[in-house]
Amino acid sequence: MADTRNADLTFGASDYLVYAAPINTVMPVDFADPATPWMNMGWVTTDGGLFKIEEESKDVDAAGSLEPIRTLMTKSVKSTQVTFLEGLSPLVRALYDNVPVASLEPTEDIVTYSLPDKPADLRYAFVFDTLDGDKRMRLYMPNGKVVERGDEQPQTSDVMNVQMTFKFYKGAGNSSAVRRSIDYGGVDVSGFFEAEGDTPSP
Repeated sequence: MADTRNADLTFGASDYLVYAAPINTVMPVDFADPATPWMNMGWVTTDGGLFKIEEESKDVDAAGSLEPIRTLMTKSVKSTQVTFLEGLSPLVRALYDNVPVASLEPTEDIVTYSLPDKPADLRYAFVFDTLDGDKRMRLYMPNGKVVERGDEQPQTSDVMNVQMTFKFYKGAGNSSAVRRSIDYGGVDVSGFFEAEGDTPSP
């Protein structure tokens, strides 16, 4: 088999962008900045985003076999953790405080609102874009919500970070919880795919 190693296929984020929109908003068509109703959630730390897939399975044991006769997939949870730097962004604050974004609209620069005593189940669609020169990766989630929040610490030595973990669920019409798009940025990846009519190697 041909050596398909290519340093241009390495990927390091030069920028990381997060967008939110009402739940089940349609996925943006291309890698241009998503248009309304998508809203950018502002600057994030240089750590970017931490995307996790947690899967659980259960082995089925049976008499007469020393190995499991079947493995059942019981759980697959997808989440992303991001630390935002714009602690006064109405969108960031609304998601962290678990209130509708409209609650943050000020009157003469001031807004006051109550944090819910009982957590609200506020859902949104999300887009996470990672850029590396001309190469791009996008994760689109039609139905997600904030399930974990980092500690809030206003301080004198740095800006107040706002850390949130987003969990994703299937969207309308039972659509996938997460869809990934990749723009190879002109890098030739044809060697990874067999030409039509080629015989697979044994």
